[in-house]
Amino acid sequence: RDPAGAGRRESEPRPTSARQLDGIRNIVLSNPKKRNALSLAMLKSLQSDILHDADSNDLKVIIISAEGPVFSSGHDLKELTEEQGRDYHAEVFQTCSKVMMLIRNHPVPVIAMVNGLATAAGCQLVASCDIAVASDKSSFATPGVNIGLFCSTPGVALARAVPRKVALEMLFTGEPISAQQALLHGLLSKVVPEAELQEETMRIARKIASLSRPVVSLGKATFYRQLPQDLGTAYYLTSRAMVDNLALRDGQEGITAFLQKRKPIWSHEPA
Repeated sequence: RDPAGAGRRESEPRPTSARQLDGIRNIVLSNPKKRNALSLAMLKSLQSDILHDADSNDLKVIIISAEGPVFSSGHDLKELTEEQGRDYHAEVFQTCSKVMMLIRNHPVPVIAMVNGLATAAGCQLVASCDIAVASDKSSFATPGVNIGLFCSTPGVALARAVPRKVALEMLFTGEPISAQQALLHGLLSKVVPEAELQEETMRIARKIASLSRPVVSLGKATFYRQLPQDLGTAYYLTSRAMVDNLALRDGQEGITAFLQKRKPIWSHEPA
């Protein structure tokens, strides 16, 4: 699979790679020479890999990782010069926003596996994922202010992952935070030694992949739907979701299996 995309010449290799096994799709940012910058080509390639067979029951969870010592350095600054023009700049940021929202709206959980530096839109990518596991050597920053380009779009995801004052300190100073600080403030789910990063990420992914896809999918959608609501609306939406969950074939199978003291046999059917 090699979808063509604007911003990438035919002779150039795809800036991401993807493989899927046992319901787990591994997407790798694979342009370490350019610090896995989120160029327009990289964004479109990432979008294609995330969207591919998104509704297939064979897909249960996605892991996004990267080659090299930098997870992602953010946007490719060579694409943001005056020569490229305003329309091209708009396409870059619109495409990036689409990718971040695609992760949030995707029917399966998306896990970031971070080993190294994640800055600007790279930090935005980590913040946009449902789960983020990082090695203890990782660090995170939104340093755009230092070069005259405030990290406004990364700030959207960052502000929804960490407390406001933490986000603003990162945005105003551009200074990096460590993996342990990122964990403390909620940007990460877990921090592990580098040698254990893949094993721990795969453990989480395999656990999710062993569960009912429609149940997890409904749960993810409901979680994000209720999050910005007031308490009463949130309980109204989630109460309806619980009823819908019970109407799923796997909802009844799970309860029946529990009562019969056996392991459930998931159908993964949407109804």
